Amino acid sequence: MKLLRYGPPGQEKPGILDNNGTIRDLAAVIPDIDASTLGKASLERLAALDVNTLPVVGGNPRIGAPIANIGKFIGIGLNYRDHANEAKLPIPTEPIIFMKANSCVVGPNDDVVLPRQSQKVDWEVELGIVIGTRARYVGKDEALSYVAGYCVVNDVSERHFQLERGGTWDKGKGFDTFGPVGPWLVTADDVGDPQALDIWLKLNGETVQRSNTREMIFDCATIVSYVSELMTLMPGDVITTGTPAGVGMGMNPQRYLRAGDALALGVQGLGEQRQRIVAEG
Repeated sequence: MKLLRYGPPGQEKPGILDNNGTIRDLAAVIPDIDASTLGKASLERLAALDVNTLPVVGGNPRIGAPIANIGKFIGIGLNYRDHANEAKLPIPTEPIIFMKANSCVVGPNDDVVLPRQSQKVDWEVELGIVIGTRARYVGKDEALSYVAGYCVVNDVSERHFQLERGGTWDKGKGFDTFGPVGPWLVTADDVGDPQALDIWLKLNGETVQRSNTREMIFDCATIVSYVSELMTLMPGDVITTGTPAGVGMGMNPQRYLRAGDALALGVQGLGEQRQRIVAEG
């Protein structure tokens, strides 16, 4: 299933994409797509619906983040060797973990706003893992059974604040609009192997990132298991799993986002995002 949320910011309604790419309204079935509706029983109930009997959503509505009230927004850093190399940083021997503020979450096609005093705003296309079942100390062999589905994430990052202002990476990761998520939450049964997905990003029409999730240093099962040893994962938590080479920080000369730039990015089977870069008003 491809689950989504549509409508103005703060007024999104739950929906599902049918086989023809048409949005169908789920508001009479579930109140929203959130922690309470991401468990196995709830997803099985949705999967049993005859989608063609649900109301069609007309027009071209805004698409919001596919999960309401994301709990923890957890990032995994340097999870592709080529990205670690371009960043001139050591290959991790254990997953690098940071947190993105859940207040940075926006829809997949919403504007990305350059923060005040920002100097080095960068792009990072990533595969996102959406937790569906409470997970604590889970083994790698069972870890993916706790996953509701997957989504596209742009882990927008301000490198000056992340790397040059001292402290943790978090301060460059959580600015408002720095977490475009979606367009859809694709349930795990529809994704199949999460380590076999093409991933790409274009800047102003030029492809700058292209890879496949099989190139991850730590695969999704390892990540979920590892993080569950450090904190209890709850339904509605999102883990974004790292980006391949091709970010602005790794270019020579370096290239950072400016007002007027346009990003297009996606992960195979999970949809595409499009963002316009704007200055803070």
